[in-house]
Parts: sequence; structure tokens; C-alpha cells
Amino acid sequence: MGVLEGKVAVITGSTRGLGLAIAQAYAREGAAVMLSGRSERELEQDVSTLREQGRKVSYRITDVSDLEQVKALAEQAVREFGKIDIWVNNAGYGGVYGPTVAVSPEDFLRVVQTNMLGEYYGSMVALHYFTQQESGGKLINLLGRGDNEPVPLQNAYASSKAWVRNFTVALAKEHKRDRRIGIYAFNPGLVITDLLRKVDAVEGYEKRLRYFSTIIRLFANPSEVPAEKAVWLASSATDGKTGLVVRAVSIWKLFGGLFREVKRVLLRQPAPDTSVDVKVVKPYEWQTEVPSLEH
Repeated sequence: MGVLEGKVAVITGSTRGLGLAIAQAYAREGAAVMLSGRSERELEQDVSTLREQGRKVSYRITDVSDLEQVKALAEQAVREFGKIDIWVNNAGYGGVYGPTVAVSPEDFLRVVQTNMLGEYYGSMVALHYFTQQESGGKLINLLGRGDNEPVPLQNAYASSKAWVRNFTVALAKEHKRDRRIGIYAFNPGLVITDLLRKVDAVEGYEKRLRYFSTIIRLFANPSEVPAEKAVWLASSATDGKTGLVVRAVSIWKLFGGLFREVKRVLLRQPAPDTSVDVKVVKPYEWQTEVPSLEH
């Protein structure tokens, strides 16, 4: 019997990458899982694969920046599985790499809508169900780089994750007297996904990413690694421990990456493919009039 046997989990942004890895891990541990994302083709493919493995799974197309769609996602999970025990706000958007002033307001807003409003809507909907049902539930909000420090050239993404951290910890304090409910912030570290390896960069700043593939090779983990930590967070092991801020990667794991790289070089083994696909975008031009300073 798995550690999540009998539980029902909703995971946003779960068509691929970390979200899908968490869904697979939860399903393996006995949970019924509701997948969500924007691509129906990918959702159908993922659900088909999991059902072939004998997993209890369903899906709904969901844009997390739309509250009504998030509500509908929860309603479908309850209709199909009877309740919601675990809600993982995983959907995220990395934004454009480059100076904040060179990033279009539309792209900045997309980061806010996905990473902040998406986690806000998901949290509010999940807590609505958790507070109404006797069994409570567990809310897991995903952090990322910048949750504890400023990150120049990734200002939109990093600032959104700082907001998510503060928002999640505040929620946990607001609900700390209700021991049925657990609220956690989870930083998975560098994960080898499309979010990491497909980057939009402002023209002229793409050269700064030339060493990024090496950083990925040294320090990034396959999505299965943080997914196992997400299983632990959702399990009874964290009962009564609301407010945890958890990181999947320790300093020893970072040293482990360096050790593997040194060993690879000494043994003259080929490097794994950690290449980064960079799409160059034009800097945004602000169409504003600057008043003359001449009198």
C-alpha cells in the first residue's frame, strides 16, 4: 500500500516536467490524481499512459490565471473522486531573461497572472474545500529561484516567487490552529525541464546564458528527484507541521553534482545533453514622451 493510498490530489501545470513527475509519483503511491494544463493533447496522452499502468487519474483543461477555470477544476475532481486531499500549485511561467525595462508589460503581466494569481486562486479554492471537509487537506505551493533574494535579469519570475513564499507562510500562520490543514512552500531547486532549458532572452543578453548548460549539468536534477520530496510533503509524515518551507536540494547534493562532473572528466566520458534552447526577443520600446528640460 502506498503512502498516499485513498487520497485525491489536484496538480496544476501537470502535463509535463515537474508537475507530471509529481502526478506520476502520487499515483504510484495510491492517490487518485487530477491533472490540469492548457494542452488537451498532452493531457489525454498523460492520462492514457497512467491508466495503462492501472492508476486512478483524470484531467481538465485549465488556465490557472482564470478563477472560474480553477473552480471548475476542483469541482470536477470532487465529482469524479469525491473529495480533494492534496492541492499542488505547480503551474509556472519563467518569463523573459533580461533587464526589466526591456521586457514587455504583457510578458511581465503573464508572469504575474500565472505565478501569483494562479497560486492565489488555487490556494483559495483548495482551502475552501479543506475547511469544509472533516479530513482537511494539504496545500503545496511551488517556489523557485528568487524566493529569498533578488535576481537581476529575472526580476519578474524571482519577485513572483518571493511573493509566493511570503503568501504561503502567511496563509500557514492564518490557519495554524486548524490541525487538519497543512500549508507548505516547496522549492524543488534546478530541475531539468522545458522551463529551465527553453529560455526567451532579450536581444544582447543571450550571450550571458552561454554557461547555463554547464550549470544545469552540475546542479540540476531530473524531475523525479523533487517529486519524491513532494510525496513526503503530501504524506502523513508532515501532519501537524504546517508552515514548512522545504528545499529539495541540500548542499551535499550540490557537491554530489560537482563530484560526478569531475569523475566524468577524469574518465573521459561524454557529457549528457544539457543544452539550452534560447529564443532571442527584441527589447520592448516604451512609447512615452519625455518632457523637455529646456526652458
